Amino acid sequence: MYPPSEAARRSGFSLDTLRYYEKIGLLSDIGRTSGGRRVFTDEDLSWLLVFRCLRDTGMPIAEMCRYAALAREGEHTVGARQELLERHAARVEEQLTLLRRQYTHLREKIRFYQGITEATPAR
Repeated sequence: MYPPSEAARRSGFSLDTLRYYEKIGLLSDIGRTSGGRRVFTDEDLSWLLVFRCLRDTGMPIAEMCRYAALAREGEHTVGARQELLERHAARVEEQLTLLRRQYTHLREKIRFYQGITEATPAR
């Protein structure tokens, strides 16, 4: 069992984000101590790692919620979960392609300016 501060540290999410994810149902059934404080399990941390990946790759919260809801429904939703992740992966691949193209352009621009600065005599 992990206190919220440890769950935040391990997941890379802020405490506010953990509370928000619980509020919107993305995280469900978070345990509580007898004093009412939230405690996170290894399973909760596993979910947070999945959510970190999805969020870092740009999946909208609504889709993350849909994925989590499907997973909680059981094994009969495996196909729907796979389809959702495949659509997201395709969007990520498009973004990577764009970033690679833009990175190439950026590096060309840097080389252009390096050529100017190397050709300019020092004052």
